[in-house]
Amino acid sequence: MAYHKVNADQRAQGHSPYLDNDELQATALELEWDMEKELEEPGFDHFRLDGAVQHHLGNSQSPDLDLEPIQASSSPKGRFQRLQEDPDYISHYTRQAPKSNRCSFLRILKVFCTALILFIFGIVIGYYAHKKCPSPPASQEPNNPHIYHEILKEIKAENIQQIYRDLLQFPREDDVDIAMKILVQWHSQGLEDVRLVNYSVLLDLPGSSSNTVTLKSSGECFYPSGQHCSRDPKTLHSQDLLYSYAAYSAKGTLEAELVDVQYGTVEDLIRIQAITNVTKKIALLKLGQSPLLYKLSLLEDAGFGGVLLYVDPCDLPKTTELADKAFMVSLNSGGDPSTPGYASIDGSYRQNRPNLTTLLVQPISAVLARKLVSLPEDSVQKDRCIPLQLPPTGKKIISLNIQSVTTYKTISNVIGYLKGAVFPDRYIIVGSHHSSLNPYGGQGWASSTAVITALIQALTLKAKRGWRPDRTIVFCSWGGTAFGNIGSYEWAEDLKRVLQTNVVAYVSLHNPVRGNSTLHPVASPSLQQLAAESQSFNCVEKTRCPGSNVSSVQIQGDSDYFINHLGVPATQFSYEDIKTSENSSFLSEALFPVHATKTEELDPSFSLHETIAKLTGQVTLKIANEPVLPFNALDIALEVQNSLKGNFCDEVGVPQLLAVASRLRDTAELFQSDEMRPANDPKERAPVRVRMLNDVLQSLEKSFLVHRAPPGLYRNILYRLDERTSQFSVLLEALEHCKLHQSNETIQAALSEVLNSINSAQVYFKAGLDVFETTLAGKK
Repeated sequence: MAYHKVNADQRAQGHSPYLDNDELQATALELEWDMEKELEEPGFDHFRLDGAVQHHLGNSQSPDLDLEPIQASSSPKGRFQRLQEDPDYISHYTRQAPKSNRCSFLRILKVFCTALILFIFGIVIGYYAHKKCPSPPASQEPNNPHIYHEILKEIKAENIQQIYRDLLQFPREDDVDIAMKILVQWHSQGLEDVRLVNYSVLLDLPGSSSNTVTLKSSGECFYPSGQHCSRDPKTLHSQDLLYSYAAYSAKGTLEAELVDVQYGTVEDLIRIQAITNVTKKIALLKLGQSPLLYKLSLLEDAGFGGVLLYVDPCDLPKTTELADKAFMVSLNSGGDPSTPGYASIDGSYRQNRPNLTTLLVQPISAVLARKLVSLPEDSVQKDRCIPLQLPPTGKKIISLNIQSVTTYKTISNVIGYLKGAVFPDRYIIVGSHHSSLNPYGGQGWASSTAVITALIQALTLKAKRGWRPDRTIVFCSWGGTAFGNIGSYEWAEDLKRVLQTNVVAYVSLHNPVRGNSTLHPVASPSLQQLAAESQSFNCVEKTRCPGSNVSSVQIQGDSDYFINHLGVPATQFSYEDIKTSENSSFLSEALFPVHATKTEELDPSFSLHETIAKLTGQVTLKIANEPVLPFNALDIALEVQNSLKGNFCDEVGVPQLLAVASRLRDTAELFQSDEMRPANDPKERAPVRVRMLNDVLQSLEKSFLVHRAPPGLYRNILYRLDERTSQFSVLLEALEHCKLHQSNETIQAALSEVLNSINSAQVYFKAGLDVFETTLAGKK
């Protein structure tokens, strides 16, 4: 009782409440004792008693001071108990004598008997409870290919088709309503932790009437689809007319000469500027070959005032019929334009940014493009396709009228969690997208959502039987994708600090079935090997196994923020049509009407959807459950060396680049052999070292984020522009910039950025090796 009394006294004297801690109390007393001398003396227990006596006697001149609680509270419990047990201890204090030994013995006997009875009673209850009640299922089954097979076999084409058809029944007017129904659907599948996350963002929507293009020579007015303005809009799919526009374009009317710039490359601009002044003129531009935002930035710098954008029929797969369709594009590089770089939460400062370019941009159909270049309708021959081109003679003056309205709307994300059992603080994000306030983008959103829902269904079915992934799987259905991946940007900006530490990988399901002829897997270098292995795993039961190569090229969709701002490894599987032209890359930036791209015509049996779902599930399970993250450090180093091949030999700084890249490869080989190999062997695996190793692997790609990149190009330099190029995109762009402006300043800055990225990765690998070496030496 004195021990508790002293705590009360200390608080009354104004001492810190942390003094209640036993260790601090012990430290306070030991400041007065020379513990080293005490430990050296043979009779240590006896010395404690003497010390206690001396301490008491030394203060006996102050009878009003209660010394008993100070000494008791300042001692560790063990030492305090031994003092109480010493028979001579009581004689040093002026207090009442204890009760007789007989009373003490009886009290001890009562306590012993009570404890014995309770112990026997507990054994009896435990025995019968164990006998009558079945043991609960194991909370964690071993993670192995057999478990993966059991989960993935639950994914069936007919289930995906039914989910897909149910999704198309949703009303398409309100993003929040669709998100709510997806949330209910996911929860009904057994995903317990599902949330709806809303953001109020600035959208650029069509006005009350369609944009128009007018030929000044004849006075003919056309809608973007190519139909005459005199026709009744109600017979021309008025929604298609309204949504044939470029979101966040400049607004107004521009009358100017039309200039054919083909694909808008640097070579095209050099050729055009050599023969005419392009200031305030309207460019006739083909979509494809390079990112739209990059080409628009070149046209804007050159001084153009407007752009008519179209898809050349020669670049489209022969299986599609989109030549007579206008389309929508977004000029937003990502996120809410009114809150660039930070989340659109309550209280955030809103910037007034209705236009993201000074150009008036209008997408048009190939039919209208033919009329503008005065080509006959039968320009497509049996043996070859003739690319569209404006005749060199004769000027065409057109009037471009663009009216759209910026307004704030609510964008909703659906976020669901399947919590990990071993590392719940490590996230694998699986992302799809849902409809976003317009009838464009085809039915890819329903295809995407059906696949992720089928995957959730298979995983939660196994989870109900006691299985859990080691790491947390986060399922996301993003809103606002068509306007510049707004939903994913805002959520990631909102949770940026958490995601920087916790996200392990991003698995994308953006428009998984865009064609039906070719499987197109894309993965960052560290995940290329896993993506290739997953294809082999899925082919075991298939009669026709896809033999696609995995590449690291820029992809569309909501993986953008995770790749370019967080440096997260990402992968995506999708089916596409065989490309008919080398210029057909980046055509997916165009969003065509729903009725122009019907998913059920591309995949009537939904077998392609099933394949994508199983490939995605296989990759997700491997990342979520493997003790060592299945990332490949050496593949990153090899990708770096391959990307340095090109026309950079004459530039200053290239030898340093090659030398650093060589050192990076050597370090990556050492890292892979000395650390990853033993960690993957269960006999040599040490939990602490595995966690350290995974922390290194998780951040492999963060070193390759350059501070600035041209519009439309990835900040993560490990990704290439397309299948045709193997060099770093930022270096290729810098070389083009040199040609356009006759200056090597840009290329030197780009070389410096790449050099610092490679060197940062080399230092990171080396630091990881040093930590492991130090840890191992310390254990020895």
